[in-house]
This record gives sequence, structure tokens and C-alpha cells, in this order.
Amino acid sequence: MNVRLSLSTCWCSHRHTDGYAMVREMVGLGFEYIELSHGIRITLVPGVLRAVEEGLVKISSTHNFCPLPTGVVQAAPNLFEPSASDPREHEQWLRHTRRSIDFAAQVKASTVVCHLGSVRFFWFNPGRTLRAYRERHPDATIPHDEDYQALLTKSREKLRKRMGPFWERTKQSVNEVLAHAQQKGVRLGFENREKFEELPLEEDYLDFLNSLPAGAPVGYWHDTGHADIKQAMGMIDHRAHLEKMAPKLIGFHLHDVNAQGQDHQTVGSGHIDFKMISSFWRPEHLLVLEFNPRLPVEGVRASRERVLELLG
Repeated sequence: MNVRLSLSTCWCSHRHTDGYAMVREMVGLGFEYIELSHGIRITLVPGVLRAVEEGLVKISSTHNFCPLPTGVVQAAPNLFEPSASDPREHEQWLRHTRRSIDFAAQVKASTVVCHLGSVRFFWFNPGRTLRAYRERHPDATIPHDEDYQALLTKSREKLRKRMGPFWERTKQSVNEVLAHAQQKGVRLGFENREKFEELPLEEDYLDFLNSLPAGAPVGYWHDTGHADIKQAMGMIDHRAHLEKMAPKLIGFHLHDVNAQGQDHQTVGSGHIDFKMISSFWRPEHLLVLEFNPRLPVEGVRASRERVLELLG
């Protein structure tokens, strides 16, 4: 299958001061394509542009916000949220998302991966209660634990009750950048998230995408680690979610989750069923390896080989 396999700069951008050297390291590991992630500082941009202009690398995708806002020197994908109630934060999200779209077009990336905000609680986030329960009962089999299921149901009811205004602001924000993305020839890939309070809820994704104008340059971006974490919380079934979202899929962030629940690990080193995941890959999809910066280079190589093996 002729699928573009990329490596995300989130693995190495923090330890480079020269964007060209960063790209050379990634290309040296066998990658023709890379994703420019949300840790690309302004100082890295000239070297990246030079590498693209020379044909050293192709950019499959970028991740909002890319490049980082001036003065921000570390990854900050949720620095501004489309769900924010503060008009100033809303305007900053619009400004920097449009800027990310412009940059993606400049480096000929097809897609900007975006987060869609979160529900903010004044006093008590029910997601903390769920996390505390699981920490107290590490051996619990979540799907069959009646106490946990009751707590999950109650927590989700609280989230639903609170989320309305946040979700409406997110949808408004997305609609405000669609024309700009269309004009620039860039798609927006809306990524599934791992935290209880982050938007949208998985069962709302398909209706949300279907509600956008016909022909809108958007799609669903699936993060394997995030989905696995949500499955461990009892909030989704990973396969069933992929089956539901398959018609809208445009790309994947690929990484594994270890026994301690830590994601962004070497593909094949944890418990995610990548053979199942690979059954959803299509030639038009973007596949991006997205790793913890502490992952050794051997883990990157092993992950690349595993994905190529699955691609046949």
C-alpha cells in the first residue's frame, strides 16, 4: 500500500537549534516525509524552509500551532483553545490557527492537525474522580466493575451538563477558519483527545463533521494512544470507534501505550493492536509516528520497520 509514513518533529525539535539539522537527522532515519509538530520555534523555521526548498524533505502535515507564537519556546498545542469563553483567547486562537494554515500552505503540507478545546470546571473536574478510582483499584477490570461504571455514568452526565457553551464556541471557531483553509488548499484534521474533559466526546464526532458545510476541507485524525487511553477509561471501544469514523479518516498519529498507561511509546512495545489499526489504513491516509522526546533512536527505527511490515 502506497501510504505516506512520516515522523513527527515532537520527537526531536526540543534538542535542535537549527531546523535544517533537525530535518537532516530525521531524513537520516529513512523518512521522506515529516510532520512539523507543535514544538516548532520561530528560530527553527529558516532551516526547515531551506530543507523544503532544496527538496531534502517533504512535509506531510503540521500541528496547530506551527510555528509557535513568538516568545513561546516549548510545545503548546492548547495555549489557546477554540472553546474559550474569553474573547481575547478566542481571537488569539483564530489568529494563530490562520497563521498555522498559512505556514502549512507555504511548506506544501496537506493537513493541519488541530485540537478542539475542552470543558473547564470552576471547582471540581469529575475526570479527577475517575482517575483517583483507577489509581486506588489498579487491578480492576473496568468494563465489568459496577462501581466504576456507575461513577463513569455520573461523571459523563456532569460533563454533558457543563459542556454546551464550550462545544458551541468550538463549532463557531471552526466555522470561522474554514474559508481560510479552503482558500489555502489545506485540510484541518480534528484529533481525538485523551483527557476526560477534552472535546469533542467521541460519540459526537461524526455528527460534528457531518454538520459542517459540504466540501469543507476537514477530516478526522485518529491518535492511537489517545484512543487506547479512552478505552482504558471505559469511554470507548477502540475498534468500534474506528469503524464509525472510517469514512471521515484522513490520518493517524501512531504510537503505543505501555503497561503504566504512558503513551507515545515504540510501536509494538505496548498493548495496542496495530494489526487491527492497520486494517483501517487507506492509500490516501497520512501515517505519522509521534513519539516521546525521551524515546531512543532504536525505538524510532523499530516503529518504522513495524509499520512498513504492516503495510506489506
